[in-house]
Amino acid sequence: MENFEKVEKLREKTGVSYEDAKKVLEENNYDMLEAIIALERQGKVAEPKTGKYTAGASQDMENVKKFELAQSQYEDDCKKNNFKEGFKKIGDFIKTLFHKSLEINFCINKNGQSIANVPLLVLVLLLLGFFWITLPLIVIGLFFGITYSFTGVDKVVVDVNDVCNKASQTAENIKNEFKKDEEQN
Repeated sequence: MENFEKVEKLREKTGVSYEDAKKVLEENNYDMLEAIIALERQGKVAEPKTGKYTAGASQDMENVKKFELAQSQYEDDCKKNNFKEGFKKIGDFIKTLFHKSLEINFCINKNGQSIANVPLLVLVLLLLGFFWITLPLIVIGLFFGITYSFTGVDKVVVDVNDVCNKASQTAENIKNEFKKDEEQN
C-alpha cells in the first residue's frame, strides 16, 4: 500500500483531517497501528472501549452475520448432499447385489447330472425364510450323493465351488466311514 493510500485509509477509519493523518503517519514511519495509537494519545480519536479499534463496527458486524449465515447454509447444503449421496450409494450397492444374485445360479446335481438350477436370490430367500428346513435338507442331500455348485461370471463362484466340493467330499468320507464300521461289525 502506498503512502497516499495509507493516509486515506487512516482518515477513513479515524475521521481525522488529511493533514493530521499525513503528519502522524510520517512521524510513525507510515505504520498504521502506531499512527492510530498516537492519534488516540493526542485525543483526536476516542480510545476503543473493548481494547481494539472498532471504527465501522456496525458494518463489520453486519458482514460477519452475513458470512455466518452463508456459511451455515453452505454446511446445511453439504450435509443434505452427503445424506443424499449416502442413500444413492446404498441404493446402487443393493441394485448391484440384486443383479449379481440373479446372474449367479445355485446348481443341485446328482451323479453329474443337473437336477435343478435356481438363482442365488432364491437360495438366499429360502435360507432367510426357512433356515431350519433349507439348511438341514442341503446337508442331508450331501449324504445321498447330491452335490452343489454355483455357476456365474464371478471369481467368487470358483472359490465357493471349492468349498462345495470339499463339503461333498467330507460327506462322502463320513459315509464311507459308516460303511466300514458296519462291515466290521
